[in-house]
Amino acid sequence: MPQSLDRTRKAFQLNLEQQRKRAKDLCRAARRGDPAALARVAKCLAGAGKAAPADAQAFKLADAQWVIARELGLGGWARLKEHIAAMERERAAIGGHEAPDHGPKTLHIRCGGDIAEALRQAGFTGDYLEYANPFCQGPVTGEPDDPERLLERARFLAQSYGNHLGITFSQCETRLRREEDRLAAAPRDYERVVLWFEHDSFDQLILIRCLSLFAAHRPPLLDLVSANRFPGSRRFLGLGQLPPEGLRLLWAGRNPVSAQQTALGQKAWKALQSPDPTGLAALADERSGLLPDLSPALRRHLRELPSVRNGLSLTEELVLASLARGGETIGDIFHGLLTDREPLPWLGDIMFLYIVEAMGKALRPPYAISPETASEPWQRRFLTITPVGEQVLSGERDWLTLMPPERWVGGVRIAPGAGAWRWDEDKNRPVFVRQPTPASPSPHL
Repeated sequence: MPQSLDRTRKAFQLNLEQQRKRAKDLCRAARRGDPAALARVAKCLAGAGKAAPADAQAFKLADAQWVIARELGLGGWARLKEHIAAMERERAAIGGHEAPDHGPKTLHIRCGGDIAEALRQAGFTGDYLEYANPFCQGPVTGEPDDPERLLERARFLAQSYGNHLGITFSQCETRLRREEDRLAAAPRDYERVVLWFEHDSFDQLILIRCLSLFAAHRPPLLDLVSANRFPGSRRFLGLGQLPPEGLRLLWAGRNPVSAQQTALGQKAWKALQSPDPTGLAALADERSGLLPDLSPALRRHLRELPSVRNGLSLTEELVLASLARGGETIGDIFHGLLTDREPLPWLGDIMFLYIVEAMGKALRPPYAISPETASEPWQRRFLTITPVGEQVLSGERDWLTLMPPERWVGGVRIAPGAGAWRWDEDKNRPVFVRQPTPASPSPHL
């Protein structure tokens, strides 16, 4: 196992004795007035709508335990103990006589290969389908199994990621065709299909594609494992971070997919393909309990439309905002998005690089690459914001007037120098702007 993956998994493998020691350390530090400890306490209390204690000496061990539990993503110390005990039970059950997915012939569907090995280590024996067409980037103008649309997607993937991943158009086409064929055959070939997805737009847009297909051709059993959080000492980004016992614990909480859920997926999938994003925005506003992670993901997806303020997508704006604080390497910018700057992380590293490189192809680029690092691997290339980048970030100049490359947000084409659908953050909806024009500055992001 790669060391980085091992460290990530350990962040979600909590030990009760270790957490007790951390709580005691926090209690002592807070009682002696340590600023960092008091800041942690105040942050957790504010998040729970509570006031900080007037006297630090009154801070008790139980208070520290509550803070530790909140920092790990749980409501309290009792819930933390329950979670750790459940993880230990699942860990002990690995290697037992029965696989978790014993019984019906099962296919596990996931938008990547990140949990394939962990599922095997956890004792699952069903087949695995990596269905990973990233509908959050590039044109989505029809059904992926339509030959013309499949070729359109293959061209986008090869042109956008191919050089960095070493894949050709032919390889992209072959992979997409294989994925579509296996997905379409799943209701016929398997008694049970299990969908493993998390809360970001990468996952949720692929989920609605699967649900749309299964609305018309439903497997005998259709289950959903969905996660938007998991207790741990790192920010939860996705299922690939979790140890095998974590996947078993999620499996135990899986739910059958209802006809109403597949119908909603079908409706959302159709809206994603539309050149008019208002239907997708209406679904983002609904916040249906049927697919609770869908609405936030759709809203984040729509924020990739050009802003009415400056023509930047949210990701583009986050990049320039990072550079405005001081030069950074591309790798550091990406890491910053994952750790705290991005409200709902959805990009892989090569997908992020595609956005950064496209920004550099504008008529007047918003950043400059340090000559000393230009030949380094992309992660170590050092960027600084240009005067034009500062003007765009502030809203003094509209990004689309600088002729960046054409891009797509689902079925919405964004062509530089032309009218386009844009995102109005204040009104929380897309609006059509016939010509890109400079907008007035607003407070810093």
